[in-house]
Amino acid sequence: MQERSPIGVFDSGYGGLTVLKEIVKQLPEYDYLYMGDNARAPYGPRSFDTVYQYTLECVKWFFAQGCELVILACNTASAKALRTIQQKDLPGIDPSKRVLGVIRPTTEIIGGFSKTGEIGILGTAGTVQSDSYPIEIAKFFPACKVYQEACPMWVPLVENNEYDEPGADYFVKKHLDKLSANSGAIDTVLLACTHYPLLMHKIRQYIRDGVTVVSQGEIVAESLARYLDKHRELAKKCSKNGKIDFYTTDSTTDFDNHAAIFFGGAVASKYLDLQAK
Repeated sequence: MQERSPIGVFDSGYGGLTVLKEIVKQLPEYDYLYMGDNARAPYGPRSFDTVYQYTLECVKWFFAQGCELVILACNTASAKALRTIQQKDLPGIDPSKRVLGVIRPTTEIIGGFSKTGEIGILGTAGTVQSDSYPIEIAKFFPACKVYQEACPMWVPLVENNEYDEPGADYFVKKHLDKLSANSGAIDTVLLACTHYPLLMHKIRQYIRDGVTVVSQGEIVAESLARYLDKHRELAKKCSKNGKIDFYTTDSTTDFDNHAAIFFGGAVASKYLDLQAK
């Protein structure tokens, strides 16, 4: 009998569940282990070094649970920690294991959505400050112009269940107006934070007609499916029982209540104390 080796999916909080939801739709046969580091969320305002240290600690936990593959379903962690973990830490931990993020699969195709070649990025302060999206998009679509807008209030609005309230309208409209002020030719906007799909209805309400709004869940799920098909040996190591386990570093009650909204179904999490030895 194969030893259980779930695919790890990590986020600083709940947002990664919007990615996990699409991954499970695409690849329902695999086992998954989701962990939200809610006790230390949000990661967006934190320094590069702090995000790197937190993310590495969580990745090591996934490896200790038998994961051969970990997805950083968090734009901030992908922007501030992924490359260092891949290049510096993995060779010493286990070169056969893999850690993937959400930025690369998105930037590989985002230019294909735009007819004008002008793309807007909405993200956390950390993601925007990293310049990861303009740098990566330039590799695949060098002719595209990329404009960024940090939306520091959007994650708190979502995590405090205010995303559907009238108060959210002000902050959604404010940042969409600021992004649009860069250029009237922006025809594609990427939600570069996994929390933002919950604001989609308000975003569509205030964004200019004809602008395509892209979220990452389906993109990452399709990219993972291709990756596993290409790397058959890694795919064989991942167990397939269709089981999902959820962990949080904070209150399980709060996590379960919020997670059900992001995941689109009931969630029963377990508490994880990262400091426990």
